[in-house]
Amino acid sequence: MSNIQYILAIIPARMGSSRFPGKPMKLINNLPMVDVVFRNVKKSKLVKHTIVATCDKIIFEYMKKTHGSDSVIMTKKTHERASDRCAEALIKFEKLKNIKFKIVVLVQGDEPMINYKMVNQSIKPFFKDKTINVVNLFTKIKSYNEFKDPNCIKVVFDKNYDALYFSREAIPNQKNKKNFNAYKQICVIPFNRDILLKYVTLKQTSLEKKESIDMMRFLENNIMVKMIKTNCSSYAVDTINDLIFVRKLLKPR
Repeated sequence: MSNIQYILAIIPARMGSSRFPGKPMKLINNLPMVDVVFRNVKKSKLVKHTIVATCDKIIFEYMKKTHGSDSVIMTKKTHERASDRCAEALIKFEKLKNIKFKIVVLVQGDEPMINYKMVNQSIKPFFKDKTINVVNLFTKIKSYNEFKDPNCIKVVFDKNYDALYFSREAIPNQKNKKNFNAYKQICVIPFNRDILLKYVTLKQTSLEKKESIDMMRFLENNIMVKMIKTNCSSYAVDTINDLIFVRKLLKPR
């Protein structure tokens, strides 16, 4: 299982975000954001191949020109969930390379602070526990404003760190703005290959639609999502203000 030959990282990215159109190609340190994520993931020595999955020609052509034809897969425009886009890219890339992967790591293209250490941390539980099907990284929320932000996906979990619920609402309920304890999902999400392909055969679920969160489809079908805590910081870029904030954090010193 630990053979890197069987681990694929996929970065879903599309230009048509309703909250921030065109964000994958916005520059951070003179590179498009999707390329920043790609280069960070490529540093992982546990991953054999890293690709971008996109439905947009501008992203496809940029990745192909900059990193070669093996760095990007064109997918359908109709996908509503990043996991669905990754499943299509997985099937196409496996046919292209004539290989069957065991672990597929979804890394969202709008989290440029994700680094290779986080990718490695998310993968390692699969080496120790063969019953794991899906892993999500999570970290502590640092500000009350972020806690209340619907773009920040909050998660609650049981004593075994199995996810109970994901929400864009502020969960669990907390009124103390200075001394609160809550956690957010970081979109480094490795799947057992077969469970990702099963995901696309399942119908969208009620809570998945209401929350607009991929993982709810698993939870509503009684498929466990294992949460792994990271001390690394990450902020998703959902708005122009997020981009400005992340640019400052990633500015070379």
